Amino acid sequence: MGTADDGAGVDRSARRAAFLQAAEDRGLLGSKDRRVAARFPEALIDEAKRVSGISENTDLLTYALVRVALEDDFGDKLMARKGRVPRGVLVAGGPGP
Repeated sequence: MGTADDGAGVDRSARRAAFLQAAEDRGLLGSKDRRVAARFPEALIDEAKRVSGISENTDLLTYALVRVALEDDFGDKLMARKGRVPRGVLVAGGPGP
């Protein structure tokens, strides 16, 4: 993956590598058999490249798709706990320390 060096690249690279390895482990990064064409706002692409440290468009889109495919399902997990979260834990403005 192409990267831009901005000083925080090591942490970003390790996080990116972990996501890509997880995608590989799940069989999501096999042969490249589908072409995707789209137009995006230039500012969005520039900021995504800056934040991610990825410089190549294909690598950026691959990483973005991996993140979506592996995204945390926090909302689903929270809803599955219905009736198992102690009353008052999720109440805004509840008793403080």
